Amino acid sequence: MPLYEYHCDACDRDFEALVRSAGDTPRCPSCGASELTKQFSVPASARSNGSASASLPVCDAPMPAGGCGSMGCGGGFCAMDN
Repeated sequence: MPLYEYHCDACDRDFEALVRSAGDTPRCPSCGASELTKQFSVPASARSNGSASASLPVCDAPMPAGGCGSMGCGGGFCAMDN
């Protein structure tokens, strides 16, 4: 059951909706509108064998606001290879 991100033009709200089947029509939880724009969702990077993916390294340290604290890091993606 995929989770999709939508934008409601009627009330200018972004939200996520669980779509159980192709026939399900999501509705805005704020105003109830069904005319929505599906947003592009970026999946989380996968880990294999306990290590971060080489193409999308992820900080392992707890993230304070602005990144993990490593030099050049921001928003969870490290600029340096681990």
